[in-house]
Amino acid sequence: MNAPVVRYLTGITTTGTPHLGNYVGAIRPTVQASRRPGTQNFYFLADYHALIKCDEPARIQRSTLEIAACWLAAGLDPEHVYFYRQSDIPEIPELTWLLTCVTGKGLLNRAHAYKAQVDKNNAAGVDPDFDVTAGLFMYPVLMAADIIMFNAHKVPVGRDQVQHLEMARDMASSFNHLYGEHFTLPEAQVDEAVATLPGLDGRKMSKSYDNVIALFGPREQMRKQIFSIVTDSRAPGEPKEVEGSALFQIYQAFADEGETQALRKAYAEGIAWSDAKQLLFERIDREIAPMRERYDALVANPAELERILKAGAKKARAIATPFMATLRHAVGLRNLADQPASSKGKARARSALPSFKQYREADGKHYFKLVDAGGALLLQSAAFDSPQDAGRAVARLKQDGLAAAGDAARLAEGVSEAQVGAALAQLAAG
Repeated sequence: MNAPVVRYLTGITTTGTPHLGNYVGAIRPTVQASRRPGTQNFYFLADYHALIKCDEPARIQRSTLEIAACWLAAGLDPEHVYFYRQSDIPEIPELTWLLTCVTGKGLLNRAHAYKAQVDKNNAAGVDPDFDVTAGLFMYPVLMAADIIMFNAHKVPVGRDQVQHLEMARDMASSFNHLYGEHFTLPEAQVDEAVATLPGLDGRKMSKSYDNVIALFGPREQMRKQIFSIVTDSRAPGEPKEVEGSALFQIYQAFADEGETQALRKAYAEGIAWSDAKQLLFERIDREIAPMRERYDALVANPAELERILKAGAKKARAIATPFMATLRHAVGLRNLADQPASSKGKARARSALPSFKQYREADGKHYFKLVDAGGALLLQSAAFDSPQDAGRAVARLKQDGLAAAGDAARLAEGVSEAQVGAALAQLAAG
């Protein structure tokens, strides 16, 4: 039997020009991952998300062009992945609305970006919602729609985005509970091995710090930026520390083990900073130069990029359009002549079953509980570090019965093992 295909999904917001940190941290590993056997890969340009933070139309258009060209120049093959522009998939904003209708405001109140703006306003003594758009507040719902529209299993994210994945799971679970099992619950994939590059001043490379090295800028511009990396005052011949050296960290992100060790040895022997910077420039240019040529050709031919993105959207919509029709039917947006006689009976049968509820408490831990058809508590879990751990415990209970609970859950007060066993049997049969 063949192993099931695992679906991965990644998006980049179209508000800037990619730099070397974006390449090492997102673009390069994404392109490498797209070639894994046994996977389906979805890559999109998040231009709806861009509208939340940018009100400059020309900038969004230019960024969309540049990011699309970067991914393709770096080796992404649109024939073997789903590569599309978010705004070319009208089913995504439609799904966003369906999710909005099952998502509690309290959940969105806890989103990091919204809370950060409220905290900033409170500290400044202004209205808590000053400069908070509905777009910022609803950002997690749009992100959830991006993910579950294609029933992604894994979403590679940084640690700062893990909360949004948990919220997407909550929204998918709420919809499934009300309307049947339509959505896969996505999992965040945090790759600790992915490098975070320092910028010219030693801080994290970021446009907001104005310390970036442009990915596909002219060759001489890249050389000039590399030679402006901040170093200490140690003279040629003096041993130098690799620890804390931005120059060394950037080199390490491009070099193989042998090259890295050679530069480490050169540091210990007192290499001049200018020579080290020249080595760094040559090493980066060796990898980037062939891609720069392809990038420049794509940027000079926006009609070709548009064709590729439209073809990608067509392929993605072959999934999204029929799935959206199913979801519309599930919520009651239907042909009026289509009224299955058994629909009410099925709804009553679903509501008469016991159910597992997964949730997160203020302590940051994840829990689940088993309740009967009337909502009375039967089984309460212990704390789990992640929703995935809690979900796996629920799956074991469903498959193997109460004996699989171990220390992971306890009976509610006054509830017998027989009652829980009967509830689990009902679930298995229902």
